[in-house]
Amino acid sequence: MTSLEQAKTIVKVLDKKKGKDIKLVEIKNLSSLGDYFVIASATSTTQVKSLADEVEEEMTKLGFEPNRVEGRQSAQWILMDYYDVMVHVFLEESRNFYNLERLWCDAPQVDISDILTKD
Repeated sequence: MTSLEQAKTIVKVLDKKKGKDIKLVEIKNLSSLGDYFVIASATSTTQVKSLADEVEEEMTKLGFEPNRVEGRQSAQWILMDYYDVMVHVFLEESRNFYNLERLWCDAPQVDISDILTKD
């Protein structure tokens, strides 16, 4: 499975679990951190944890374990490092504060409109 396929799988999991404002950002030509960021928001810390748990469970089923997971305690921002794919699950207020999309504005966003369900 390529890193793009992994990232799109994570997008599907987050969408199915009602993650909000999901973005897929390609960082591979700008950073050695990985190939992609998946960014999603949640409306409560409970949902932040639930989204992260679901991603971890589904990726484990596919044979992928995260290298590192940070932020579970506060659940304001959970970062999951899948080597080439970094998953950021934010509480909405935290996402607005850190504004990763602005920080990485030079990174192209991948069109995921064909993956996301219509609400």
